[in-house]
Amino acid sequence: MIRSKIAGTGKYVPENIMTNEGLTQYMQTSDEWIRERTGIQERRYADRTGETTTTMAIEAAKIAIERAGITKDDIDFIIFATLSPDYYFPGCGVLVQREMKMKEIGALDVRNQCSGFVYALSIGDQFIRTGTYKNILVIGSEKHSFGLDFSTRGRNVSVIFGDGAGAVILQPATNENQGILSTHLHSDGESAEVLAMFNPGTHANHWNGGQTLADFNQSSPVGDMFFSHEMIEKAQVYPNMDGPAVFKKAIVKFPEVIHEALNKNGYTPADLNLLVPHQANLRISQFVQQQLGLRDDQVFNNIQKYGNTTAASIPIALCEAWEQGKVKENDLVCLAAFGSGFTWASALIRW
Repeated sequence: MIRSKIAGTGKYVPENIMTNEGLTQYMQTSDEWIRERTGIQERRYADRTGETTTTMAIEAAKIAIERAGITKDDIDFIIFATLSPDYYFPGCGVLVQREMKMKEIGALDVRNQCSGFVYALSIGDQFIRTGTYKNILVIGSEKHSFGLDFSTRGRNVSVIFGDGAGAVILQPATNENQGILSTHLHSDGESAEVLAMFNPGTHANHWNGGQTLADFNQSSPVGDMFFSHEMIEKAQVYPNMDGPAVFKKAIVKFPEVIHEALNKNGYTPADLNLLVPHQANLRISQFVQQQLGLRDDQVFNNIQKYGNTTAASIPIALCEAWEQGKVKENDLVCLAAFGSGFTWASALIRW
């Protein structure tokens, strides 16, 4: 059986550091308030005009490609996970292909928010297993800072998120005991609006308690329901999150999907060398660690430095863990994520 392996990792984070203290210039908050609720001390913000979701992804991809010992011309498929694309459409995958001057290969964009990278990894794994492709570039990249509400009104969400990108190269494993052992994907849309960005969208504000279709001129086939001044004035163009509801769901589904991966392959939490969770909230990661009975050295967290970079958080953390020597050959590594949708996922890897 062909398995896929991660042959190279890369990450890119912007130079601009925004500390918790720095955010007090824009909203009523404090370093203590943010640390207590999230564990975050600082995050990176991309240059307003000089860096995009795609440009950051390219920098991470270049490193992953070099570490895999290949060139851009060897890449035969791109999978790009993000919730903050450069354009509403087309997706960022084709922009990477264009800017890196790659061959006319396929490019797939994944919109699964916090779980996006693990979903993308799962898709790439299947393509490798079937022999369809041999060098797949899998990216998670986000530029949140351009679309957050930096007022006291939006602080519950805005203090959490940061910018950055991570990438890996998937290849067929040459060692039968190496590679991605299994991936596990789940969703439950019952509470989709608990963590969502409603506008712009085609729902005409049906979902977010704003205007309904009756508030617009329905006699005309065109109108301002997709995007309007009123949406901006009522702050309906920013991410919306019910933090306690997300926390309650996450602390249940995170351990579940990790146990699912371990049980599928005949392992227990004690067998893990490293768990790399999505960096959503340090309190969630610590709760999951406690539930699984893991030691501090078995869990990698870097949310303190980067905040929540959504689809980019796992590849950034995985790359950083590898760079620090915390991921070594033959290690058993689990990646796990939970987020908007709700969606959650895990991947168990023999490095």
